[in-house]
Formats: sequence, structure tokens, C-alpha cells
Amino acid sequence: MTQYLISVSHDTAEAPTMETMDPAELQPIFEAVDAFNQKLRDAGAWVFAGGLQPIQTAVGVDNTGDSPVVTDGPFVESKEYLGGFWVIEAADDAEALQWAKEGSKACAGRVEVRAFQEEPA
Repeated sequence: MTQYLISVSHDTAEAPTMETMDPAELQPIFEAVDAFNQKLRDAGAWVFAGGLQPIQTAVGVDNTGDSPVVTDGPFVESKEYLGGFWVIEAADDAEALQWAKEGSKACAGRVEVRAFQEEPA
């Protein structure tokens, strides 16, 4: 089985809306994600999943020069950022894509699915 990353994207233009949403509006999404997570577990596809703290809490680290440079805030300036993810196991790309469709529906947002690189022989 191949492992896949299903990543949940957020748009910086949507961030203030998400931060100010009424928890009652979010509850159906939380419940749908919990049900999706259980479905992954029941199918044996679950490896790991998690949501990330807001992008403003990110810290950039660049240790490619003579000394490390640590900066507050995200390293990459982009309108989209990673908000959460699932790591799943699937038999093939088609199965992973089906899981991604269900994950997108559950979290009420866009997702991207990508296979992990295989270990070198």
C-alpha cells in the first residue's frame, strides 16, 4: 500500500472569516470530519491526521548558510497555506482520490492529494 498526503488548504482571504465564525457553524464540520476519520480507521486506511495552528504562529528556519536564521511568521508568502492534513494508505491513486473527495466534503474545503515518495532500494 502506498501512503498519501491529503492536505487541507486555507486561503488567507478566508482566514478572518474562519477566526470569527460562530462555533455552532463549525460544529457540523467537526462532526463530519470525525465521521470521515472513523471511516478511514474502519477501512484500515488511517495512518495519521491533524489540524495545524493558525499560519501566524509559524516560525521560519533557514540553516542553509553560515548560521541559522529564525524568523517569526510563515517562511513562504502565499495566499494559501496548509491548515491540516491526513496521511492515509491506499492501494492506488484512484482509491486515494476517492478518499480525498470524501475528505474535501467532510472538511468543507479544498484538498490536495499526493503520494509519498518511495524509499530508495
